[in-house]
Amino acid sequence: MAGLLPEAGRTALILTLSLLLAACAAPPLRGTGDLGVVIERASGSVQVVDNTHQRSLGRIQGLGDLSHASVVFSRDARYAYVFGRDGAISKVDLLTRQLVQRVAQASNSIGGAISSDGKVIAAQNYEPGGVRLFDADNLALLADIPAVTGHNGKPSRVVGLADLPGNRFAYALFDADEIDVLDASDPAHPVLARHPGAGKSPYDGLASMDGRYFLAGLYGEDGLSLLDTWRPEQGVRRVLAGYGRGEQAMPVYKMPHLRGWSIAGEYAFLPAIGHHEVLMADSRSWAQVAAVPVLGQPVFVMAEPSGRHVWVNFAFPDNDKVQVIDVPSRQVIKTLQPGRAILHMEFTARGDAVWLSSRDDDKLVVIDTATLNTRSTLPAREPSGIFFSWRAGRMGM
Repeated sequence: MAGLLPEAGRTALILTLSLLLAACAAPPLRGTGDLGVVIERASGSVQVVDNTHQRSLGRIQGLGDLSHASVVFSRDARYAYVFGRDGAISKVDLLTRQLVQRVAQASNSIGGAISSDGKVIAAQNYEPGGVRLFDADNLALLADIPAVTGHNGKPSRVVGLADLPGNRFAYALFDADEIDVLDASDPAHPVLARHPGAGKSPYDGLASMDGRYFLAGLYGEDGLSLLDTWRPEQGVRRVLAGYGRGEQAMPVYKMPHLRGWSIAGEYAFLPAIGHHEVLMADSRSWAQVAAVPVLGQPVFVMAEPSGRHVWVNFAFPDNDKVQVIDVPSRQVIKTLQPGRAILHMEFTARGDAVWLSSRDDDKLVVIDTATLNTRSTLPAREPSGIFFSWRAGRMGM
């Protein structure tokens, strides 16, 4: 039949067949706005999940030590950058579900961030210390910024790295008791501003959602250190003097993660260290305004996108429970028991559901935030962190 067609007809037929075959071979077109990754710490893998249909799309393996892993997303939300405890950065493709590139940039690391223009990846390191900057496209090293202590010149461990507007990063030096702000507008020649006097042994950090404030939690004394990045000349000041280990009323089983704090309306919600309380503070003055009693020692205190409810998970022995706080009444309205060892929580972009990782039950639990009923469960290999791609458009995430 093809021989009976004119030359133009045969060409059109071949082109049509080629397009059909290509369409059959290519994955279906889709966006990335409802995708995410789940850290499977025991197997060095991540699951790619779809939070609209509440399903797993596949698993990416070979990511190394993920015992303390964190994730940031590319500006277009197609790629996830996974920071492993072994110092590696792994770039994974959410659409093809493949490991694109992996760079071993340190021997001990606990996280990183991406610049506001999406071009620079920053990694914070315990060993050898300092911060390293990488090209987001190919993970080529752009700059190596050492962090040294003030008294002996030795390298300091870096914690709390967060992105700020203007392609800047803020972080704390655990061994130097200071907060640094790094301007990476020219990533090959970054500019460092050091702010000493941050308090004894800052162990973590948090940037407010507008990027104005950077707070560092202190391991060695009570209180938090705050830097107003709009007025850096004022230096670091102490806030919430009652917050910290020095006032603990009981053993601390797990230090709270500052990235699990929340700001809902005019209030910040944070876990009280060594107490069965969630603290409420004014998000501008940073003065404490209330303490909400909860059943155990809180680890993550996370607000729904609406800000109406705050969800709390706990350290051992209460880590099989989650409580929901109503913000206007400042009271716990629900206690859930979704699984053993609830390590992390992540809301969908508009807050219709929250996903929970249950490490000891090898599952993910999806809960409807309106009814507080379980929508579904998914299998996972000792899951910990859950990171959805909406983070690509948020600062400090």
